[in-house]
Amino acid sequence: MLFTSPGQIFCNICGLNIYYYGIILAIAICTGVIFSDWIGIKYFNLKKETIIDLAPYLIIFGIIGARLYYCILDYNFYLRFPTEIFALRHGGISIHGAIFGGIIGLIIFAKKHKLSVFNLMDVCAVSLPLSQAIGRWGNFFNSEAYGTPTNLPWGLYISPSYRQIPYLDYEFFHPAFLYESILDLIIFFILLFLVSKQKLKKSGQLTLYYLILYSLARILVEMCRIDSVKYIFNIPVAILMSVGIIIVSLFLLLKSFNCNKKEEE
Repeated sequence: MLFTSPGQIFCNICGLNIYYYGIILAIAICTGVIFSDWIGIKYFNLKKETIIDLAPYLIIFGIIGARLYYCILDYNFYLRFPTEIFALRHGGISIHGAIFGGIIGLIIFAKKHKLSVFNLMDVCAVSLPLSQAIGRWGNFFNSEAYGTPTNLPWGLYISPSYRQIPYLDYEFFHPAFLYESILDLIIFFILLFLVSKQKLKKSGQLTLYYLILYSLARILVEMCRIDSVKYIFNIPVAILMSVGIIIVSLFLLLKSFNCNKKEEE
C-alpha cells in the first residue's frame, strides 16, 4: 500500500502534537503570499511587500470564513460539540468560506491603504490555486476528501475508522484531493499565462476567470467524492455553490467585455 496516509501527527514536541495538516497549510499560505508579492511587483506595479502587508488580513479573515462556513454546513455536530469549532487540527475548513472571508479582509486592507480592490484580487487570484494545490495535501494526511471505491493503481487506502458507513467493506478509494490538486495546478498555470501575456484588459477579469475555472474543477471533483459535508436535494452544497459562482462570474465577465467594447468604440 504505497498510497497511504502516514497519519495525522508529524511529531510530538514537549507533549504537543504537531500535525501534518497545519504544516501543509502553513507551507501553502507562505507559498501563496511570496508568489503573490512577486506577481504584484512584476505585473501590477505594486510596491514591494504590499502583499506581505495584506497577508495577515487574508489569513485571519480567510481562516475565520473557512471555519465558520464549514461549521455552518455541519451545524448539528458543532451545536453538540461547540469546542470542536476551534479544533482546526482535526480538519474542517471550506475553500468557499476562505474565499469569502479573504475578500472581506482584502477590501478592508484596500480601503485602508487606498488601493484598487480589483487589482489586489487579481494578484491574489493568480497564486491562490497554487496554494490550494499544496493545501489539498493536508486532506491526504487527515484521510479525508476521498472519492468512491476504486481498483486503480493510484487508489488511496483509507483505514476503517475513516471510511463512510456504506463503504466499510472497501479499502481503496479515488484520491479526490489529488485530482483537485492537479486541477488547481492547471488553473494556476492558465492564470499565470494570462497575466504574463497581458491578455486581460480590465481589472477583476482575472479573478472572474479563477472563480469560473476553480468552480468547474470543484464540480468535477465533488461528483466523485463521498464525504461531502452537506447535501441539498441530494446534491453536495459545494456543487450548488460552485454553480452559483459560475453563473454570477460569467454574468460579470460578459458585462466587463461589453464595457471594453464600448470604451474601444
